[in-house]
Amino acid sequence: MNKPTAQQGGSNPKNMFASLVIIISLVVAFLVYFFVMGNPSNFEDNNVQNHPLPGNYLGIIYKGGIIVPILFTLLILVFTFSIERFMTISSAAGKSSAHSFLTKIRSQLSANNISAVEQECDRQSGSLGNVVKSAMIKYKEVQTEQHMDKDQKIVAIQKQIEEATELEMPMLQKNLVFLSTIATVATLIALLGTVLGMIKAFASLAQAGSPDSVGLATGISEALINTAFGIGTSALAVISYNYFTTKIDSLTYAIDEAGFSIVNTFASTQK
Repeated sequence: MNKPTAQQGGSNPKNMFASLVIIISLVVAFLVYFFVMGNPSNFEDNNVQNHPLPGNYLGIIYKGGIIVPILFTLLILVFTFSIERFMTISSAAGKSSAHSFLTKIRSQLSANNISAVEQECDRQSGSLGNVVKSAMIKYKEVQTEQHMDKDQKIVAIQKQIEEATELEMPMLQKNLVFLSTIATVATLIALLGTVLGMIKAFASLAQAGSPDSVGLATGISEALINTAFGIGTSALAVISYNYFTTKIDSLTYAIDEAGFSIVNTFASTQK
């Protein structure tokens, strides 16, 4: 129980991590938008009011308007939280594969070698190792308990596994809410940018006399750039979210499988 508790106790810095990442990403996105994409050298006659130079994608994206840095912020967040989740979930899975670890502990459990199982848990580390070690500590405790019958001991082990798993799950699922939110919000913000761009385009058409072709082109460009940027960001967020939830499900399944093996071994060795 000590390891999961320690992880929970260290969660405050991780709460600050998300806030700092959002602020830093927003600042970086606006700096890139105004000073890199909005560099006059990206436009005809070094004037940001003119068309971007042919093939200059920085200038083309800049023409997407003020919605672009917001979408760029979301894109940075997707990459940042994806990297953070990958590192965290990979660490939680432990040093060896779940299948290899489960094979080893089943072998040691069959020989009733509890100390060897605990040693394997220490070598494995991560959430899987923590939960199994917590279960083995309870396993040894109930073995010597004289005031509990077999069913009560099994229930005690199962409860210990459930509690240890509940302590690990928040760490695994942390920050995934940002990815799921960005998947939706990016599309909505892109739609807002598209609408604003089309408003500009139709405003150019509505002018008296000949339509403002530059204004019309700028409005349509803004609409399409925001649409593409938002859809791309949303797609990456959805892919990332689904990938990590699948990894968490696999790890949870491994924990359940380990718990099942422990309970079955205890039930078969106790009178």
